[in-house]
Amino acid sequence: MAVVRTSQVDLHVNGIGAVAYIAQPDDDQQHPGVVLIQEWWGIEPHVQGLAQKLAADGFIVAVPDLYDGKIATEPNDAMRMMMLLQKNVDTASKKIIGALDTLKSYPNVQPKKLGLIGFCLGGFLAYTVASRYPDLGAVLSFYGAGYDPTPEEVAKVSAPVHAFYGSQDDSVSAEQRQKIEQLYKKAGKDYTVRVYEAGHAFINPDHGAGNKKAADDAWPRAVNFLKTHLH
Repeated sequence: MAVVRTSQVDLHVNGIGAVAYIAQPDDDQQHPGVVLIQEWWGIEPHVQGLAQKLAADGFIVAVPDLYDGKIATEPNDAMRMMMLLQKNVDTASKKIIGALDTLKSYPNVQPKKLGLIGFCLGGFLAYTVASRYPDLGAVLSFYGAGYDPTPEEVAKVSAPVHAFYGSQDDSVSAEQRQKIEQLYKKAGKDYTVRVYEAGHAFINPDHGAGNKKAADDAWPRAVNFLKTHLH
């Protein structure tokens, strides 16, 4: 497995103090860039681990800290912090776009079309930013709840999108999944959806449903999707 180097960087965001956790291969070679968006817990070890796994697979990964250093340890805290963030989606989007712009400025990030992947709250924000940032080559949303786009928002998405859901996830109904898919298909977008017999957060064994069978299938698909579209 490739050696991974981690660090923290300030982001290029006007008027907002923002930082990101960086994981990258420990070499001087060029690699595709990916921004990974946290779950509602914050940048906990699981999220850092996912970033490191992507880095070991040859990506330079930035994880913008949407909670400014805070990490929720129990669901009530996570819910409160997420609700505060949802009242400031524009601010969160600016931090994510700041992370994308920061990666794009790195000489060793090639191509300049970047990847965007998010989980839970981050899955919602990945969808949201996909309609606000044109230089994306691939977008992945894992169990992104609360996403209810307009046709106008979908029309602005230019990158291929791959969405992953659990059929037992109470936060995203089958009707909503189908509505989103129909909007993207009607708009002629490249949209793939995969639904597992699993609950919410099935990739996360520490917080969430933690379904190993679903995770073992979904994660390689996500990595292959990034490798296919970021070249």
